[in-house]
Amino acid sequence: MNWSLALEPLLSWEVLAAILVPLALLAVLGVWFRQRGAIFRLAAVAALAAALLNPVLLDENREPLQSVVALIVDRSQSQDIGERTAETDQAVAGLQKQLAALKQFEVRVVETGKADAADERTQTRLFGALDGAFRDVPPSRIGGAIMVTDGQVHDVPAGGSNFHAPLHALITGEEGERDRRIRFEKAPRFGIVGKPLDLTYRVIATGGESGAVDVRVSINGEQVSVQRATIGREMPLQITVPSAGRNIVELAIDRAEGELTDTNNRAIALIDGIRENLRVLLVSGEPHAGERTWRNLLKSDASVDLVHFTILRPPEKQDGTPINELSLIAFPTRELFVEKINDFDLIIFDRYQHRDVLPILYYDYIAEYVEKGGALLIAAGPEYAGGQSIAHTPLMSALPAMPSGEVLDEAFYPRLTDTGKRHPVTRGLEGSTSEPPKWSRWFRLIGIDRPEGEVVMKGPQERPLLLLDRKGEGRVGMFLSDQGWLWARGFEGGGPHVSLYRRIAHWLMKEPELEEERLTAAGRGMVLEVRRQTMSDDPGPARIITPSGKAMTVPLASTEPGIFSGSVETNEIGLYQVANGDLTALAHIGPINAPEFADVVSTEEVVRPAAEQSGGSVRRLSTGLPAVVPVHTTGDASGRDWIGLRTTNDSVLKSVSRVPMFGGFFGLGLLLLALGAMWYREGR
Repeated sequence: MNWSLALEPLLSWEVLAAILVPLALLAVLGVWFRQRGAIFRLAAVAALAAALLNPVLLDENREPLQSVVALIVDRSQSQDIGERTAETDQAVAGLQKQLAALKQFEVRVVETGKADAADERTQTRLFGALDGAFRDVPPSRIGGAIMVTDGQVHDVPAGGSNFHAPLHALITGEEGERDRRIRFEKAPRFGIVGKPLDLTYRVIATGGESGAVDVRVSINGEQVSVQRATIGREMPLQITVPSAGRNIVELAIDRAEGELTDTNNRAIALIDGIRENLRVLLVSGEPHAGERTWRNLLKSDASVDLVHFTILRPPEKQDGTPINELSLIAFPTRELFVEKINDFDLIIFDRYQHRDVLPILYYDYIAEYVEKGGALLIAAGPEYAGGQSIAHTPLMSALPAMPSGEVLDEAFYPRLTDTGKRHPVTRGLEGSTSEPPKWSRWFRLIGIDRPEGEVVMKGPQERPLLLLDRKGEGRVGMFLSDQGWLWARGFEGGGPHVSLYRRIAHWLMKEPELEEERLTAAGRGMVLEVRRQTMSDDPGPARIITPSGKAMTVPLASTEPGIFSGSVETNEIGLYQVANGDLTALAHIGPINAPEFADVVSTEEVVRPAAEQSGGSVRRLSTGLPAVVPVHTTGDASGRDWIGLRTTNDSVLKSVSRVPMFGGFFGLGLLLLALGAMWYREGR
């Protein structure tokens, strides 16, 4: 029972003050001047005041509330090392049993660290989980918190904890643990393909270990070197970026004897390779309606440096004009096709014919350039079928087809072949899926014999329109119409000339994304996604090796012509190896060089400042599970073998009993007695 006194005045406080204050002053003055009957008058005023104030005795029936206690359990991946998981489970079970026997506490168990998304697994955030557990609890009811962790917590408040209840940390693992790890100190995000790139790294060991270790350097899964690194010292590393797009640089050291884990014996850097501006040589045989189509497209591409020459005055033109009066630039044939030919990534002959501008020997140089890895595109017009065709020069060895001498001048819709529907150069061209295609017609096609390579577009009578072929280490393309400018000019609605021309040029220059056979893998959260680009009908399943060495397969399903994909949920952070056929790929799942594995040695020092500031304690579970004891707000919260949690004085009001002190006949009688005594005394 909880008794208390309350006032329930019959009038407002303003009215009560207006009545009682003057009467009280008169009664007090009477007592001060020792007037007859002053005491009785004062008693009468007091009785009147008591009657008007209406005092009430309250008997409250209250139910005490429980203190709320949070049990924060660290389930991050560093807790999987050694016997930490079993140690954690045993400690949690013991604590739950003790807390269940203490009716003063409401226990909230929060397990943190086991999440599906990689960004949530990056760090061990126990204090964030602690704040969430008490989000709806008033401070007076917070009894404290117990953390079961290895001590590697990444969100400890830097300026001290604002947790105003005992915080106890029970540390898993053993004292004196040993571990080595390697990390990148400086790793640029981008690098130029084929150029050296400088990085630095450091090997770190616990327990003051010194000496030198071997570091294996791998790029995209292939080991490129082994370096000797001094433990604790920042070491330089220089690599050459091998390809455009994402490159994975991996550093690895061997596991030392007695080391906790080798998970952090690897470090990953993701470097996006950027190709230097591609150099293209465009040679136009003569001015024509579509000449500027190729020029405008290549000039608009920021990744391309274009050198363009148009033959305006062939050598056989003799009109008597003095050379010194011509405003034309001489075609630097030797400089372009002998001295600097290997500086170009692509050579385009746009409606070019042999007119003795180039010596015959230079065509042989061009063929050799293609064989050694260069790229050549023939944008053919009627001259390709004529007697001065470049197909009748030593360049013929690099060409995918010879002219038949036929030129078809008729309207037709360019269409994709079955191969073209799967080929990355033409796959998914806007308007290609309808019949007829949603683009304009063309009106000329150059006939050829014995085409080689892949025919990806066709004209009337199923004749080849666009050929793509490989010659030695290089690539050759042949466009058998000069009508592409109709798409650029918007004739009959135009067509996708920009995407088509750009894809042709970049496929010839070996853009990785346009390879017919390509395998890529990427991580999205904790999901590994595999994408297979192929010309075959069924590439089969992808084979995967996880960071821990486990093997699995992922079926690949067709998502569009030439594209197969598959995905699998993973539960390991690290580097995954993916293979399909002769192709391999690497993908990193989860955060790069996650702080979770930056230091896996169990420690008491990280959470100690926050725990001691709150009045709690830090101790290792290897010394035994402490007893849980309820303590008052002002008492100590820890001892040698026990930890304390505070009880609360908060309660819930269930019911109230009212006993008026100056009500009914008792109050009336007391008031009349006081007034009567005053009257009696005044009358004498």
